[in-house]
Amino acid sequence: MILFILLVVVPIVTLIWLFFYDRGQKQHSILRNFPILGRVRYFLERTGPEFRQYLFSDDNSGKPFSREEYLHMVLPGKYKSSLIGFGSKRDFEAPGYYIRNAMFTKQNEEMRVDNSDLVDTRHYVIDDEGLFTRREHTEEIPALPWLLPPDDAVVIGPDCREPFHVRSLLGQSAMSFGSLGKNAITALSKGIGMAKGAWMNTGEGGLSDHHLSGGPEIIAQISSGLFGYRTPEGEFDIEKVKEKAAIPNVRAFELKLAQGAKMRGGHVEGEKVTEEIAKIRTVEPYTTINSPNRFREFDDYPSMFEFIEQIREVGGKPVGIKVVIGSKSEADELAGWMKKTGKGPDFISVDGSEGGSGATYQDLADSLGLPIKTALTILDDSLQEHGVRDRVKIIASGKITTPDKAAIALALGADLVQVARGFMISVGCIMALKCHTNECPAGVATTDEDLQRALVVDEKKYRVTNYILTMREGLFRIAAAAGLDSPTKLNRSHLVYMDERGRAHPVHAHDEHLSVR
Repeated sequence: MILFILLVVVPIVTLIWLFFYDRGQKQHSILRNFPILGRVRYFLERTGPEFRQYLFSDDNSGKPFSREEYLHMVLPGKYKSSLIGFGSKRDFEAPGYYIRNAMFTKQNEEMRVDNSDLVDTRHYVIDDEGLFTRREHTEEIPALPWLLPPDDAVVIGPDCREPFHVRSLLGQSAMSFGSLGKNAITALSKGIGMAKGAWMNTGEGGLSDHHLSGGPEIIAQISSGLFGYRTPEGEFDIEKVKEKAAIPNVRAFELKLAQGAKMRGGHVEGEKVTEEIAKIRTVEPYTTINSPNRFREFDDYPSMFEFIEQIREVGGKPVGIKVVIGSKSEADELAGWMKKTGKGPDFISVDGSEGGSGATYQDLADSLGLPIKTALTILDDSLQEHGVRDRVKIIASGKITTPDKAAIALALGADLVQVARGFMISVGCIMALKCHTNECPAGVATTDEDLQRALVVDEKKYRVTNYILTMREGLFRIAAAAGLDSPTKLNRSHLVYMDERGRAHPVHAHDEHLSVR
């Protein structure tokens, strides 16, 4: 009798109650006309993205990353492998860039690489994989680091008291503590630290103990909100720059003018701003944070350059800017002022419009700024035309998640590449698109203590390490195939662009900027 009540009576009574409740409510038109059935519609609408991702979208059609692109970030981190079988899924009829292969490639022993100090990591090995089950275990393995030799290191700020010698061509792009939770930041820090040579950008939320926990190289970002570098009243505090610069792992500072997904200041919902985050940022806990659209400390190139000089002098370390390129004239103006004043940034982080964000507006993300491939060629051309390219390094970001994409970025003018979402996916992100809500189901983009339990630092840190090592190895593999002994030697002469008619165009400096996929 009890079973009958639970299985029959209770569901019927519930449906009757829902019918009359839906008919009477005033918020949803569909529910007033179609009680209960309308709820089925809303259920399908809410679960649609998940169903499409796993069941209905083909491997190459998902956005912002397809299933294929997602796996190219997950599998290297988990299994430390990027091997595929049978053939590529790329659409070879579509326009795009290709890397020129050499008739006579380089042997491994001919490569200019430092693999002397092995990295201790762990990877997964599949024991058995069935339709509904998978058994796998982890194994400790020594891995090659794929670092640049000291003589080939990319030197940022050679004239600073403490230049930044970079021996990893790949680093982590800016991601704030607050946008990501402490477990995610800690796993990233430890994974990047174990990989050796790579750097971690703090993002605009300031430097935390979680960033320092793994001992990675740090680029400390300063945003228009001055978080971590401000007085309680919100004014710039140069003493906090001096304080951060005294930390050996902090190797450079970066002024954030813009990022790919937003040309304005950052945004963090109040529920993400815990007391710990508020203390680091010098703001009120659980209060929504909106950064100003730009720095109040400068409003033109001369005043920006003076601000850079002030930070460089006090900190003794390189100072760069993070920008999104909007036009050739804009890049020319920046380069022109650098030439005229003899001043300027030590590096420029250029983010493409395809770059991501923990929270932004759809209109800004979709239509402002140029994609990374076009932005790189414009910026590199402008700096060379004004004779200041040798003074500044370019760091590229914007959906550069695989070695071939990184190689193309280096060939188009970047000295280094950095990744954000590839690292997020390495620590467990499933692209639920809930970064701005504090409800990330994987415990990555959330400060909720219960949700963060999903992210086990001592497991995910190895995935971060493996992702970096696989990316760096891939860059050297591509360089060898192009007949080069180092990926630092990639340039536009190593690229061809195939147009919509299948015609191959060489890509040289000062070429007309081609449309890209």
